Amino acid sequence: MNRLIFLPFALTIPSIASAQNDKVRENILNPVIVTGTGTYRKAENSPVEVKVISAKELKNANVTSLQEALAKLTSNITTYTNGMGTTVNFNGISDAYMLILVNGKRMSGDDRWNRISIDNIKRIEILSGAASALYGSNAIAGVINVITDDGKNNLEVTSSTKVMNKGRFDQDINVDITKGKFSSHTSYNHRQADNWQVNRYQEFKEGDESVLKLTGRPMSTAFKSDNISERLEWRFNDEIDIYLSGNLYGHKTGRDRNATYYTQKATTDKTTGDKTYTYTSKQAYTYDIKHRTYNLGAGARWVPNRNVHLYFDVYMDNFKSAYDYWQTATKEAYDETRKNTQYINETIKGIFRLNNWNKLSAGIEMEQENLKSASDNIDKESTYTYNLFAQDEIRIVKGLEAVVGLRYTYNKHFGSNVTPNAALFYHIAGFRARVSYAEGYRTPTLSQLYATDQTKTSARYTINNTMLKPEKNRFWNANLEYANKWFSLSVSGFLNNIRNMINYRTMTQTEIEASEKLTALYNEGWTTIRQRDNIDKATIKGISTNLKLLLPYGFSASAGYTFCDTKAKSVTLDKKTQQYKMSETPVDKSVKNVVNVSAAWDKSWGSYHLNTQINGHIQGKRYSNTYGYAPEYQQWDIVTRHTFSLKQFTITPGVGIDNIFNKRDTSYWNSNFSTINPGRSVILSITLKFKD
Repeated sequence: MNRLIFLPFALTIPSIASAQNDKVRENILNPVIVTGTGTYRKAENSPVEVKVISAKELKNANVTSLQEALAKLTSNITTYTNGMGTTVNFNGISDAYMLILVNGKRMSGDDRWNRISIDNIKRIEILSGAASALYGSNAIAGVINVITDDGKNNLEVTSSTKVMNKGRFDQDINVDITKGKFSSHTSYNHRQADNWQVNRYQEFKEGDESVLKLTGRPMSTAFKSDNISERLEWRFNDEIDIYLSGNLYGHKTGRDRNATYYTQKATTDKTTGDKTYTYTSKQAYTYDIKHRTYNLGAGARWVPNRNVHLYFDVYMDNFKSAYDYWQTATKEAYDETRKNTQYINETIKGIFRLNNWNKLSAGIEMEQENLKSASDNIDKESTYTYNLFAQDEIRIVKGLEAVVGLRYTYNKHFGSNVTPNAALFYHIAGFRARVSYAEGYRTPTLSQLYATDQTKTSARYTINNTMLKPEKNRFWNANLEYANKWFSLSVSGFLNNIRNMINYRTMTQTEIEASEKLTALYNEGWTTIRQRDNIDKATIKGISTNLKLLLPYGFSASAGYTFCDTKAKSVTLDKKTQQYKMSETPVDKSVKNVVNVSAAWDKSWGSYHLNTQINGHIQGKRYSNTYGYAPEYQQWDIVTRHTFSLKQFTITPGVGIDNIFNKRDTSYWNSNFSTINPGRSVILSITLKFKD
């Protein structure tokens, strides 16, 4: 596997390494990973390419969210943020087509990115491409598996605080306790930020002229969130251990209650044909949005002998979103539920070492999903999925290995489906070569199947469509890599073909007239009637390269570049001719060129350790189906961390500058912003750790 990404940016490297330092470096360069094959392997020996971001890299980069970490520390991932939140794009595809796992357990709900505390992460494993054979539905673009820290000390308490301008504040507290065969891992995270704008104006057109009006709608919406997690483990002996886990998360926006905006109305003089324009000020917001999420999990591991590992896991994730109106005190309006989802997963898995050259993984998995949604006019809908999966890891000859896997899926709505994967891995000395093929599978969501909604301003009505088909893809990947103790270079090329993609299709006049229901809607004034349908497809071709240099005297440097050529074919209706036509554009939210650069210096003087790191993110134009291209941009940050080790206590203050060159997107409100960063800001942080 690519050793390049496994090394923390701030590794201290003496000019002449001792045998002990070589051992430490090997552990960092070549960690144990699980995401690629579902079994534990050293990273460089994984037949499937998996990138890793270590806990040390996260701390030295001084990031506060999972999205920020992924965008800053890998060139394969970009983010798009507006007042509604952040969308992640992975190798040209939106995060709707990727899985987020925590310790191998699927995250669900609209706030899955925000429920992961950065300070409690041991490493992030990133698998690029289709992986449905191993992980089921949604694994079309890739898999992000967050492995949490599991400190083994008798007692370890860590507190991390970070402060920036615009009211940005982040607090993490972690408590790990180990007593004999029992251990407890507790994590708490609080985040908040204020509203902010870079440009306070919205633009209106009066013919060829532009008119600017002040708006109180923010570019980034204020919020507060709290997240607490607990994991309890009992290790009875070397054969049996069990765990219980839970998480509670709350998030609430903090919109400006006095914010206003303008609407434009054009009036045409019947005699002269001249247009006059009037502007009306309106209240921008009447409610905040709050999320409440909790999940519970339990599992057991039984190892009757060294050749057999058996696992049982059950997991439940519950998400609720509600409106919090402030112009009324009535109970109904104050807590009106927008959406309520529930996801349940039960898995039994076995790993069997059949002999020295063959390892088999197999299991069964049951999934159930429930949805209630007032905003989608869904009283209650549910679905279930049964899965059988198996994967064989085979050592053909010394240095040559193969992986072959298959998953059978039966879904309540869509029946049976089979997704295969295969990989071939060759390694000799410091060289690694991998080729793989995998198919992906994504079942339509309950919202896509059953949602109906109306948009009065555009006289548009959306009907449900229970005849949707699953989205599918084929993914090819090839990887070449060379690494030694001081240098690492990795190059990967990929091709992703996605079909049956779901998008909105406008109904023809013939279809409307042939249906009494649609005719009735049209006669009520809904001039545009549409439904979701499998009408799109996409092709993404790309190349990704990563370079790492480990230099003497504690210096290190790295660079990553990703090129994505995306093409989406969409069907649209010409209302005049009532004919469908195919249009070709880049994939929505995709970016063709992304570069990440990092340089670091580590130095120790007795009990004091200094880490200085510079990070740069350079991004080309980002395409939007609605707004066209957002401008290219780049952002550079510098962070210094100063660690003082005092026996059982460690104190690490930090200071840095976010957005050194004050790069901001000053486009008018509601534009396709390249970035919503408010500008240059000082970063202040402090981490306190007690270890017994």
